[in-house]
Amino acid sequence: MSRNFKIALFLTVSILLTTFSFYFWQVFKSPNLQVQENDKTFALLIPKGATFESVMDTLKTHKVINDETSFRFLAKMMKYPELVKEGRYEIKPLMGNREALVKLRSGNQDAMPVTFNSMRQKSDLIQRLGSKFEFGPEALGKLLNDPTTCQKFGFDTTTIVCLFLPNTYEMFWTIKPEAFLERMGTEYKKFWTPERQAKAKALGMTQTQVQVLASIVAAETNKRDEQPRVAGVYLNRLKQGIKLEADPTVIFALRDFTIRRLLNKQLTVDSPYNTYRYTGLPPGPINLPAPTTIDAVLNAEQHDYLYFVVDARFNGYHTFSKTLSEHLANARLYQQALTRMKIMK
Repeated sequence: MSRNFKIALFLTVSILLTTFSFYFWQVFKSPNLQVQENDKTFALLIPKGATFESVMDTLKTHKVINDETSFRFLAKMMKYPELVKEGRYEIKPLMGNREALVKLRSGNQDAMPVTFNSMRQKSDLIQRLGSKFEFGPEALGKLLNDPTTCQKFGFDTTTIVCLFLPNTYEMFWTIKPEAFLERMGTEYKKFWTPERQAKAKALGMTQTQVQVLASIVAAETNKRDEQPRVAGVYLNRLKQGIKLEADPTVIFALRDFTIRRLLNKQLTVDSPYNTYRYTGLPPGPINLPAPTTIDAVLNAEQHDYLYFVVDARFNGYHTFSKTLSEHLANARLYQQALTRMKIMK
Protein backbone atom coordinates (compact mmCIF):
# COMPACT_ATOMS: atom_id res chain seq x y z
CA MET A 1 0.00 0.00 0.00
CA SER A 2 1.56 3.22 -1.19
CA ARG A 3 2.07 6.22 1.05
CA ASN A 4 -0.22 8.35 -1.14
CA PHE A 5 -3.01 5.77 -0.88
CA LYS A 6 -2.72 5.70 2.90
CA ILE A 7 -2.94 9.47 3.04
CA ALA A 8 -5.98 9.48 0.76
CA LEU A 9 -7.65 6.75 2.83
CA PHE A 10 -6.92 8.65 6.04
CA LEU A 11 -8.38 11.84 4.63
CA THR A 12 -11.47 10.02 3.36
CA VAL A 13 -12.11 8.32 6.72
CA SER A 14 -11.52 11.61 8.55
CA ILE A 15 -14.00 13.40 6.33
CA LEU A 16 -16.57 10.65 6.77
CA LEU A 17 -16.10 10.65 10.55
CA THR A 18 -16.40 14.43 10.66
CA THR A 19 -19.51 14.32 8.50
CA PHE A 20 -21.17 11.62 10.60
CA SER A 21 -20.14 13.35 13.83
CA PHE A 22 -21.66 16.59 12.63
CA TYR A 23 -24.83 14.78 11.55
CA PHE A 24 -25.22 13.04 14.91
CA TRP A 25 -24.55 16.32 16.68
CA GLN A 26 -27.34 17.82 14.64
CA VAL A 27 -29.66 14.90 15.42
CA PHE A 28 -28.96 15.05 19.16
CA LYS A 29 -28.23 18.68 19.96
CA SER A 30 -29.15 21.01 17.13
CA PRO A 31 -32.40 23.02 17.63
CA ASN A 32 -35.18 21.23 15.78
CA LEU A 33 -38.40 22.21 17.54
CA GLN A 34 -39.98 25.63 17.67
CA VAL A 35 -37.28 27.03 15.41
CA GLN A 36 -39.59 29.18 13.28
CA GLU A 37 -41.70 30.85 15.97
CA ASN A 38 -39.04 30.73 18.63
CA ASP A 39 -40.64 33.28 20.92
CA LYS A 40 -43.39 30.96 22.14
CA THR A 41 -43.67 27.75 24.13
CA PHE A 42 -45.92 25.09 22.59
CA ALA A 43 -48.02 22.91 24.88
CA LEU A 44 -48.08 19.42 23.42
CA LEU A 45 -51.12 17.49 24.68
CA ILE A 46 -50.83 13.72 24.47
CA PRO A 47 -54.07 11.97 25.47
CA LYS A 48 -54.25 8.51 26.94
CA GLY A 49 -53.81 5.84 24.27
CA ALA A 50 -52.04 8.16 21.83
CA THR A 51 -49.50 6.63 19.43
CA PHE A 52 -46.17 7.90 18.20
CA GLU A 53 -47.75 8.72 14.86
CA SER A 54 -50.49 10.81 16.49
CA VAL A 55 -47.77 12.72 18.37
CA MET A 56 -45.96 13.31 15.07
CA ASP A 57 -49.20 14.47 13.45
CA THR A 58 -49.70 17.06 16.21
CA LEU A 59 -46.13 18.32 15.92
CA LYS A 60 -46.45 18.64 12.15
CA THR A 61 -49.92 20.18 12.19
CA HIS A 62 -48.76 22.95 14.51
CA LYS A 63 -45.46 23.33 12.65
CA VAL A 64 -43.49 22.62 15.79
CA ILE A 65 -40.99 20.27 14.21
CA ASN A 66 -38.43 21.38 11.64
CA ASP A 67 -36.61 18.22 10.50
CA GLU A 68 -38.97 15.26 10.83
CA THR A 69 -36.42 12.69 9.64
CA SER A 70 -33.86 13.41 12.35
CA PHE A 71 -36.56 13.41 15.04
CA ARG A 72 -37.92 10.06 13.87
CA PHE A 73 -34.40 8.61 13.67
CA LEU A 74 -33.54 9.53 17.24
CA ALA A 75 -37.00 8.59 18.53
CA LYS A 76 -36.49 5.08 17.14
CA MET A 77 -33.02 4.85 18.69
CA MET A 78 -34.45 5.89 22.07
CA LYS A 79 -37.43 3.50 21.66
CA TYR A 80 -39.90 6.33 22.17
CA PRO A 81 -42.57 4.87 19.81
CA GLU A 82 -43.08 2.09 22.39
CA LEU A 83 -42.95 4.46 25.37
CA VAL A 84 -45.47 7.22 24.53
CA LYS A 85 -46.95 8.62 27.76
CA GLU A 86 -49.99 10.85 28.15
CA GLY A 87 -49.57 14.35 29.48
CA ARG A 88 -49.00 18.00 28.74
CA TYR A 89 -45.45 18.79 27.68
CA GLU A 90 -44.06 22.25 27.05
CA ILE A 91 -41.90 22.35 23.94
CA LYS A 92 -39.68 25.35 24.39
CA PRO A 93 -38.17 27.50 21.62
CA LEU A 94 -35.11 26.03 19.87
CA MET A 95 -35.40 22.69 21.66
CA GLY A 96 -33.22 19.85 20.46
CA ASN A 97 -34.46 16.38 19.56
CA ARG A 98 -32.82 14.59 22.48
CA GLU A 99 -33.98 17.11 25.08
CA ALA A 100 -37.56 16.83 23.84
CA LEU A 101 -37.54 13.04 23.56
CA VAL A 102 -36.03 12.53 27.02
CA LYS A 103 -38.86 14.64 28.41
CA LEU A 104 -41.60 12.91 26.44
CA ARG A 105 -40.31 9.39 27.08
CA SER A 106 -39.98 9.96 30.83
CA GLY A 107 -43.52 11.28 31.16
CA ASN A 108 -42.13 14.36 32.90
CA GLN A 109 -45.09 16.56 32.02
CA ASP A 110 -45.49 20.24 32.88
CA ALA A 111 -48.17 21.67 35.15
CA MET A 112 -50.39 24.31 33.63
CA PRO A 113 -51.85 27.49 35.12
CA VAL A 114 -55.62 27.17 35.50
CA THR A 115 -57.28 30.55 35.83
CA PHE A 116 -60.99 31.21 36.16
CA ASN A 117 -63.07 34.14 37.28
CA SER A 118 -66.69 35.21 37.55
CA MET A 119 -68.72 32.66 35.62
CA ARG A 120 -72.47 33.10 35.93
CA GLN A 121 -73.95 29.65 35.55
CA LYS A 122 -72.98 26.19 36.69
CA SER A 123 -73.09 25.04 33.08
CA ASP A 124 -70.51 27.72 32.19
CA LEU A 125 -68.23 26.48 34.95
CA ILE A 126 -68.55 22.87 33.81
CA GLN A 127 -67.82 23.74 30.19
CA ARG A 128 -64.97 26.18 30.74
CA LEU A 129 -63.17 24.33 33.50
CA GLY A 130 -63.82 20.84 32.18
CA SER A 131 -62.44 21.72 28.75
CA LYS A 132 -59.11 22.74 30.29
CA PHE A 133 -58.39 19.15 31.35
CA GLU A 134 -58.13 15.78 29.69
CA PHE A 135 -61.21 14.51 31.57
CA GLY A 136 -63.47 17.04 29.78
CA PRO A 137 -66.75 18.79 30.68
CA GLU A 138 -68.87 15.64 30.73
CA ALA A 139 -66.90 14.01 33.55
CA LEU A 140 -66.92 17.22 35.60
CA GLY A 141 -70.63 17.74 35.01
CA LYS A 142 -71.39 14.22 36.18
CA LEU A 143 -69.70 14.89 39.51
CA LEU A 144 -71.15 18.35 40.05
CA ASN A 145 -74.65 17.08 39.38
CA ASP A 146 -74.27 14.15 41.76
CA PRO A 147 -75.86 14.92 45.18
CA THR A 148 -73.56 12.51 47.00
CA THR A 149 -70.42 14.10 45.61
CA CYS A 150 -71.69 17.59 46.41
CA GLN A 151 -72.66 16.58 49.94
CA LYS A 152 -69.14 15.27 50.51
CA PHE A 153 -67.89 18.86 50.23
CA GLY A 154 -70.76 20.32 52.27
CA PHE A 155 -72.91 21.57 49.38
CA ASP A 156 -75.89 20.57 47.28
CA THR A 157 -76.05 20.50 43.49
CA THR A 158 -76.97 24.20 43.42
CA THR A 159 -74.42 25.56 45.89
CA ILE A 160 -71.51 23.30 44.82
CA VAL A 161 -70.21 26.15 42.67
CA CYS A 162 -69.17 27.89 45.91
CA LEU A 163 -66.35 25.34 46.08
CA PHE A 164 -64.62 27.14 43.23
CA LEU A 165 -62.82 30.28 44.34
CA PRO A 166 -61.59 32.37 41.38
CA ASN A 167 -57.80 32.39 41.23
CA THR A 168 -54.90 30.85 39.32
CA TYR A 169 -53.89 27.31 40.23
CA GLU A 170 -51.07 25.07 38.97
CA MET A 171 -52.35 21.63 37.94
CA PHE A 172 -51.57 18.77 35.60
CA TRP A 173 -53.68 18.39 32.47
CA THR A 174 -54.09 14.67 33.24
CA ILE A 175 -55.53 15.18 36.74
CA LYS A 176 -58.61 13.05 37.42
CA PRO A 177 -61.89 14.91 38.00
CA GLU A 178 -62.18 13.55 41.54
CA ALA A 179 -58.66 14.78 42.35
CA PHE A 180 -59.51 18.15 40.80
CA LEU A 181 -62.47 18.55 43.16
CA GLU A 182 -60.29 17.52 46.10
CA ARG A 183 -57.80 20.23 45.14
CA MET A 184 -60.61 22.80 44.97
CA GLY A 185 -61.78 21.57 48.37
CA THR A 186 -58.30 22.10 49.79
CA GLU A 187 -58.16 25.64 48.41
CA TYR A 188 -61.65 26.33 49.78
CA LYS A 189 -60.61 25.24 53.28
CA LYS A 190 -57.44 27.31 53.09
CA PHE A 191 -59.47 30.40 52.23
CA TRP A 192 -62.04 29.90 54.98
CA THR A 193 -59.68 30.52 57.86
CA PRO A 194 -60.95 30.53 61.48
CA GLU A 195 -60.92 34.33 61.29
CA ARG A 196 -63.20 34.40 58.24
CA GLN A 197 -65.45 31.75 59.75
CA ALA A 198 -65.79 33.89 62.89
CA LYS A 199 -66.73 36.93 60.81
CA ALA A 200 -69.40 34.94 58.97
CA LYS A 201 -70.79 33.72 62.28
CA ALA A 202 -70.87 37.28 63.59
CA LEU A 203 -73.04 38.21 60.61
CA GLY A 204 -75.36 35.32 61.40
CA MET A 205 -74.52 33.70 58.07
CA THR A 206 -73.05 30.45 56.82
CA GLN A 207 -70.03 30.45 54.54
CA THR A 208 -72.27 29.61 51.60
CA GLN A 209 -74.66 32.47 52.40
CA VAL A 210 -71.72 34.86 52.51
CA GLN A 211 -70.65 33.71 49.06
CA VAL A 212 -74.19 33.99 47.70
CA LEU A 213 -74.40 37.57 48.94
CA ALA A 214 -70.91 38.27 47.60
CA SER A 215 -72.06 37.13 44.16
CA ILE A 216 -74.83 39.75 44.24
CA VAL A 217 -72.43 42.44 45.40
CA ALA A 218 -70.01 41.50 42.60
CA ALA A 219 -72.81 41.84 40.04
CA GLU A 220 -73.82 45.25 41.40
CA THR A 221 -70.40 46.92 41.41
CA ASN A 222 -66.87 46.17 40.28
CA LYS A 223 -65.50 49.02 42.39
CA ARG A 224 -63.58 47.26 45.12
CA ASP A 225 -63.73 50.23 47.48
CA GLU A 226 -67.52 50.40 47.12
CA GLN A 227 -68.27 46.71 47.62
CA PRO A 228 -68.24 46.81 51.47
CA ARG A 229 -70.84 49.61 51.36
CA VAL A 230 -73.09 47.73 48.93
CA ALA A 231 -72.72 44.63 51.11
CA GLY A 232 -73.80 46.73 54.09
CA VAL A 233 -77.00 47.75 52.31
CA TYR A 234 -78.00 44.16 51.65
CA LEU A 235 -77.11 43.07 55.16
CA ASN A 236 -79.32 45.86 56.53
CA ARG A 237 -82.21 44.72 54.34
CA LEU A 238 -81.74 41.09 55.40
CA LYS A 239 -81.76 42.05 59.08
CA GLN A 240 -84.95 44.07 58.65
CA GLY A 241 -86.68 41.41 56.55
CA ILE A 242 -86.85 43.69 53.51
CA LYS A 243 -86.65 42.09 50.07
CA LEU A 244 -83.20 42.57 48.54
CA GLU A 245 -84.70 43.70 45.21
CA ALA A 246 -81.37 43.15 43.44
CA ASP A 247 -81.65 43.48 39.68
CA PRO A 248 -78.81 41.00 38.94
CA THR A 249 -80.77 38.20 40.61
CA VAL A 250 -83.70 38.79 38.26
CA ILE A 251 -81.40 38.79 35.25
CA PHE A 252 -79.98 35.49 36.50
CA ALA A 253 -83.49 34.11 36.89
CA LEU A 254 -84.32 35.11 33.31
CA ARG A 255 -80.99 33.70 32.06
CA ASP A 256 -80.70 36.62 29.68
CA PHE A 257 -77.40 38.32 30.41
CA THR A 258 -77.80 40.80 27.57
CA ILE A 259 -80.35 42.76 29.65
CA ARG A 260 -79.15 46.21 30.66
CA ARG A 261 -82.36 47.63 32.12
CA LEU A 262 -85.17 45.52 33.56
CA LEU A 263 -88.80 46.14 32.66
CA ASN A 264 -91.52 46.04 35.32
CA LYS A 265 -93.04 42.89 33.83
CA GLN A 266 -89.67 41.14 34.09
CA LEU A 267 -89.56 41.83 37.82
CA THR A 268 -92.54 39.49 38.27
CA VAL A 269 -90.81 36.33 36.98
CA ASP A 270 -91.56 33.46 39.35
CA SER A 271 -88.16 32.17 40.38
CA PRO A 272 -86.49 31.62 43.76
CA TYR A 273 -83.73 33.85 42.37
CA ASN A 274 -86.13 36.78 41.96
CA THR A 275 -85.38 38.87 45.04
CA TYR A 276 -88.21 41.25 44.08
CA ARG A 277 -90.69 38.45 44.82
CA TYR A 278 -89.00 36.49 47.56
CA THR A 279 -87.43 37.68 50.80
CA GLY A 280 -83.92 36.61 51.73
CA LEU A 281 -81.05 35.26 49.70
CA PRO A 282 -81.51 33.23 46.51
CA PRO A 283 -80.76 29.48 46.74
CA GLY A 284 -77.32 29.80 45.21
CA PRO A 285 -74.73 32.27 43.89
CA ILE A 286 -75.40 34.11 40.64
CA ASN A 287 -71.70 34.13 39.72
CA LEU A 288 -68.35 33.15 41.23
CA PRO A 289 -67.35 36.12 43.38
CA ALA A 290 -63.65 36.86 43.82
CA PRO A 291 -62.11 36.26 47.24
CA THR A 292 -61.82 40.05 47.64
CA THR A 293 -65.59 40.40 47.22
CA ILE A 294 -66.23 37.67 49.77
CA ASP A 295 -64.00 39.63 52.13
CA ALA A 296 -65.99 42.77 51.32
CA VAL A 297 -69.09 41.04 52.70
CA LEU A 298 -67.23 39.74 55.75
CA ASN A 299 -65.95 43.27 56.36
CA ALA A 300 -69.08 45.12 55.28
CA GLU A 301 -69.55 48.76 56.21
CA GLN A 302 -71.83 49.40 59.16
CA HIS A 303 -74.27 52.13 58.16
CA ASP A 304 -77.99 52.85 57.88
CA TYR A 305 -78.32 52.79 54.09
CA LEU A 306 -81.12 50.69 52.63
CA TYR A 307 -81.05 51.83 48.98
CA PHE A 308 -78.62 52.72 46.22
CA VAL A 309 -78.84 53.78 42.59
CA VAL A 310 -76.29 54.45 39.86
CA ASP A 311 -74.53 57.76 40.43
CA ALA A 312 -75.94 60.40 38.06
CA ARG A 313 -72.38 61.41 37.19
CA PHE A 314 -71.83 57.97 35.61
CA ASN A 315 -68.52 57.51 37.38
CA GLY A 316 -69.04 53.81 37.98
CA TYR A 317 -70.19 54.33 41.56
CA HIS A 318 -73.59 54.52 43.26
CA THR A 319 -75.51 57.01 45.37
CA PHE A 320 -76.76 55.63 48.69
CA SER A 321 -79.77 56.63 50.76
CA LYS A 322 -81.45 55.74 54.04
CA THR A 323 -85.08 56.37 53.15
CA LEU A 324 -87.29 55.53 50.20
CA SER A 325 -88.02 59.22 49.51
CA GLU A 326 -84.29 59.97 49.30
CA HIS A 327 -83.82 56.98 47.04
CA LEU A 328 -86.61 58.03 44.68
CA ALA A 329 -85.11 61.53 44.46
CA ASN A 330 -81.71 60.06 43.59
CA ALA A 331 -83.32 57.73 41.06
CA ARG A 332 -84.98 60.74 39.35
CA LEU A 333 -81.61 62.49 39.10
CA TYR A 334 -80.19 59.39 37.48
CA GLN A 335 -83.09 59.10 35.01
CA GLN A 336 -82.76 62.79 34.08
CA ALA A 337 -79.02 62.36 33.50
CA LEU A 338 -79.72 59.28 31.42
CA THR A 339 -82.26 61.17 29.30
CA ARG A 340 -79.81 64.05 28.71
CA MET A 341 -77.17 61.59 27.66
CA LYS A 342 -79.52 59.97 25.11
CA ILE A 343 -80.46 63.39 23.67
CA MET A 344 -76.80 64.34 23.30
CA LYS A 345 -76.14 61.12 21.40
